[in-house]
Amino acid sequence: MKKILLVLGLAFTSLGYSQQEIKLDLGDALVIRSLEFSYENYFSEDSSFGISALFNLAKQDVSFRYNENVMITPYYRHYFTADEKWNFFGEGFVGINSGKIESIEDSGVYDVKYTDGALGIAVGTKYVANGGLVIDLYGGLGRNLFGTDSPVLVPRLGLNVGWRF
Repeated sequence: MKKILLVLGLAFTSLGYSQQEIKLDLGDALVIRSLEFSYENYFSEDSSFGISALFNLAKQDVSFRYNENVMITPYYRHYFTADEKWNFFGEGFVGINSGKIESIEDSGVYDVKYTDGALGIAVGTKYVANGGLVIDLYGGLGRNLFGTDSPVLVPRLGLNVGWRF
């Protein structure tokens, strides 16, 4: 019963302050050939919860790419400034990621698949235009917690462009 009340409370809270954003990470799309989509929902003027989905489109053998082929990232943001146009924020995130890393054994080089969960923080800034255009820039790091074959660090970088409604 407590879980049902908690879910209903969160649903009503999210509807009470109904600012939502959908965004595409242009930085990842242009620089490293990956797509990252984000949805963010504000539950007060200075707090929001969101989720991002990253899909890496670069081939495994290119010189620079994320190790992660897919990463789902729920995050919480707290906004430190009250300016309507520019806001500075801190973010805590959990990244569920999977991919391949190169492993060298006695007999040769091969790819090892992994799936892991990372916990991390990021900081950034966001611009919101009067018409609803949103641009945010952020950077941070997470640490994979569970796997032995996964990379230790997980980057969280982005230049998002989207729309607030």
